[in-house]
Amino acid sequence: MKAKKLRILLVEDNPEDVLIAERSLMKANMREKSELFVVRDGQEALDFLRHKGKFPDAARPDLILLDLKLPKVNGHEVLAEIKADDRLRRIPVIVLTVSEREEDMVKAYNSGASGYITKPPSSAEFAKVIETVLDYWRISELPSQSGNGVESR
Repeated sequence: MKAKKLRILLVEDNPEDVLIAERSLMKANMREKSELFVVRDGQEALDFLRHKGKFPDAARPDLILLDLKLPKVNGHEVLAEIKADDRLRRIPVIVLTVSEREEDMVKAYNSGASGYITKPPSSAEFAKVIETVLDYWRISELPSQSGNGVESR
């Protein structure tokens, strides 16, 4: 039986970081094993997750990669909204940000983040981080969409 694709929502306003994530998927041969959806600000992320506005048929992601410094609605607010919603709270959210501030890290974990990763300065290091995160979550077992069973990758 063919494994289900890992659906990833990348919430990132920096076009260079989006490009690195897309290239990392291709380099790690993850393109066949995953689907990447990209939104550019916090409001778009919430609309995507709630099937509002231009996202009425959006797929439910298995994993969210979330930047903190976002236009419209910041990453902390997006994370809080996700974890307060019974339909979304079990989706793992990895904070992927330039912020090295302890208070940002503590706030993210207190809000329910599954991980906190500071973006490395070089694009090669950033690509390796993306590959490592995707490898981990591709093999992790996640609850099914309904939350009634377990589906694995």
